[in-house]
Amino acid sequence: MLLDGRVVLVTGGSRGIGRAIVAGLAAEGAKVAFCARGAEGVQTAEAELRTGGAEVTGSAVDVADGDAVAGWVTASADRYGAVDAVVANVSALAIGPGEENWRSSFRIDLMHTVRLVEAALPHLERSDAASITAVSSVSGREIDFADGSYGVMKAALVHYVSGLAFDLAPKGIRANAVSPGNVYFPGGVWSGVEQGDPDLFAHAMGLNPTGRMGTPEETAYAVISLVSPRASRISGTNLVADGALSRGVQL
Repeated sequence: MLLDGRVVLVTGGSRGIGRAIVAGLAAEGAKVAFCARGAEGVQTAEAELRTGGAEVTGSAVDVADGDAVAGWVTASADRYGAVDAVVANVSALAIGPGEENWRSSFRIDLMHTVRLVEAALPHLERSDAASITAVSSVSGREIDFADGSYGVMKAALVHYVSGLAFDLAPKGIRANAVSPGNVYFPGGVWSGVEQGDPDLFAHAMGLNPTGRMGTPEETAYAVISLVSPRASRISGTNLVADGALSRGVQL
């Protein structure tokens, strides 16, 4: 993947998709700084990943706090001497009606990505293999049970990175999105739905033509492939990783 020695920043890296992204990048030889809101989860993830030989650093950061995000980016760049790529993975997972869900989705899903990119840009401009990747969702391209604030902000992420791809191309910085479908892991959203709303879980499972939901590692592979310098000609794309769940046609 040509990631050996590269420095990558990942938000929401202590569990689920984010944890798999951090582990996958580290397995390719990258140096990874990751953050998440819960200090205990960050410490546990960092210790477990380092036991496996990964060069990672975890930090407890509330990504709704713009100053905290900027400070984390600066500290990570100082620690590793560079930033080659950023992966915006955090989501508020604010599904359902109500203004608070709209505020949370805007502040966390969209604006944390914007702030991460703006803080990292001076460092990315010095890299010869710079990239930006945002984790969106198939809910951003189809109307499903997560329409409203969640789906709208996930769609906004795709639009945002598409604009970045065009604007930053002259500087050699790529920008892409990855849109996963249902991703199942213990303690995750779908694990909770399975216990709390078995009818919804059965309905969602039935929509998957593969007969199963995806794993964090499968989504992580899509992200890592776009972060890789081997994807040097791929910018402005939305890579759907959903096992043929969604039925929209990308033209």
